[in-house]
Amino acid sequence: MTLRLVLDTNIVLDLLHFFDRHTAALQCAIAAGRVRCFSDHDCLAELERVSAYPQFALAAPARAALLAGYRAMVSQLEAEPGEDATLPRCRDVDDQKFLVLAARVRADFLITRDRQLLRLAKHRDAPCAIITARALGDLPGDLLGGASAAEDPVRFAGR
Repeated sequence: MTLRLVLDTNIVLDLLHFFDRHTAALQCAIAAGRVRCFSDHDCLAELERVSAYPQFALAAPARAALLAGYRAMVSQLEAEPGEDATLPRCRDVDDQKFLVLAARVRADFLITRDRQLLRLAKHRDAPCAIITARALGDLPGDLLGGASAAEDPVRFAGR
């Protein structure tokens, strides 16, 4: 079974720019084809905008490489006319697009570290499980199609 994921912008930056160790299991699952990540125009536009922030110190070629790397790992699925899902409302309207995308693609997980999105994890109308990259790495290995960080800490220690 291939898991369907939506990654918020901070997770993409953790994965492709900061190489955060908590994204190691996610990186391995993506590389092995055990998960399928989705995005759309709005989410890609946010990544493009945020990656240009001065605090990331990414020159134009590095930003282009980050965006190209992300586009290569996602399937892009745009909204249909009249698309309307009953979803909880995120306090940060900029994050609502990730919930909408998760509903559209029937995601298994929305991976985030955003507190506003994580608060919606318990909402009955959440389109999928909303968890952190660390929590994804702690899932049983058979769910990700391989060893998890919890089951094989040596493999994931250096990440």
